[in-house]
Amino acid sequence: MTKTAQSVWENCLSFIKDNIQDQAYKTWFEPIKSVELTDNALYIQVPSKFFYEWLEEHYVKLLKVALTKELGKNAKLLYKIKMENTYGNKQPFTEQLPSANRVPMKPQEVDAPFKNLNPELKNPFVIPGIRNLKIESQLNSNYSFDNFLEGDSNRLARSAGMAVANKPGGTSFNPLLIFGGVGLGKTHLAHAIGVEVKDKYPEKTVLYISAEIFTQQYIDSVKKNNRNDFIHFYQLIDVLIIDDVQFLSGKSGTQDVFFHIFNYLHQNGKQVILTSDKAPVDMQDIEQRLLSRFKWGLSAELHQPDYETRISILKNILYRDGVEIPEDIIEYVARNIKSNVRELEGAIISLIAQSSFNKKEVTIELAKSVVEKFVKNVKREISIDYIQKIVSDYFQLDIETLQSKTRKRHVVQARQLAMFFAKKFTKASLANIGSQIGDRDHATVLHACKTVDNLVSTDKQFKKFVEDINKKLTL
Repeated sequence: MTKTAQSVWENCLSFIKDNIQDQAYKTWFEPIKSVELTDNALYIQVPSKFFYEWLEEHYVKLLKVALTKELGKNAKLLYKIKMENTYGNKQPFTEQLPSANRVPMKPQEVDAPFKNLNPELKNPFVIPGIRNLKIESQLNSNYSFDNFLEGDSNRLARSAGMAVANKPGGTSFNPLLIFGGVGLGKTHLAHAIGVEVKDKYPEKTVLYISAEIFTQQYIDSVKKNNRNDFIHFYQLIDVLIIDDVQFLSGKSGTQDVFFHIFNYLHQNGKQVILTSDKAPVDMQDIEQRLLSRFKWGLSAELHQPDYETRISILKNILYRDGVEIPEDIIEYVARNIKSNVRELEGAIISLIAQSSFNKKEVTIELAKSVVEKFVKNVKREISIDYIQKIVSDYFQLDIETLQSKTRKRHVVQARQLAMFFAKKFTKASLANIGSQIGDRDHATVLHACKTVDNLVSTDKQFKKFVEDINKKLTL
């Protein structure tokens, strides 16, 4: 007998009815209508967006089990939501949204295996003194491998992430260090690995944390004289994900405690995942013994996405949000926003918002105006701090050295270039630029700008410095 949308949904309903209370069934499942069945995807119509959100939050697991019984493990559920027509026509239209198939992450309960531990072992994430160790994973279940699209720019990092998720602590990718520029998906991929581990190994304790919060927790533990509890807490974790590990630069105490935690986890077959905006070789002020451990496993770089990957990302966002846009407009956005995934997402979301809120049709003209404004806004965001970071990275200095009183020639030139570009790209006054770059006065900034202008016309190597840094600032 050929399966139809109606027959599949009726079978699902009979299974669901046996597993929930009558009142809940009448409220949330009787109003649903089956609409269409294509391959392994069942489309169901629900009365409102709120209805869709409630089902996704409370019944997604039950729906998934029911649908898998009917259509196999590749089964997909899509919702069609009746919407009031914003353009004044009498007929309502439908918005189509895919099921996320995700339930919120539950707290992880851990039995501390250390006999010599204080029974009131502190959890850095909760109020001090709580005995029962419940550890929130801090994972965002919306960041999954399903919506981290593969392309040439991220294939190595994504494949390594999948390998780690399938066998945490059991591959040679330990630690796995994911590095690359802003907005390329480092944090997304780190969360995706954690989410996948929790799906496959619910008993494993996974923790995602930024290096900044880790540092703050360490400082608090020193103040409260419970440094050992802090270390023991982190030794309980099976998969530790530290985001923006470059933030540990120059923080010797935090580096020391992380070194001991890292060694313990690594020696006990636990998985460590790190993200950074630079490769280990480019990290400044990180202890050599820690850097060498960062290099033990695999360092995988994320590059800027190519055109085909950008197209796939945009189509995935549109599919996820239930929006249809003409192909030529998708291509226009993908051609013009090249720098990173975050800006690409921002542009397409701005376009959807302009269309929805202003009730405008999505046209090439609208896309052009949104993209132009978006790109201009991105360029206006160049700050003096950002310029100092780019210049420091270029000359392999740290910002403290750039701002110091040293008169070493290469440092002086880097400082003068930072002042020159601050004057060029920001609206800050000369006095403001000087105060932010090493507490100099406005006359020093003026002298620096004149020196750079002179050197550009007389020194070929210096001219290349200016061109290279200018490119990095205007990407």
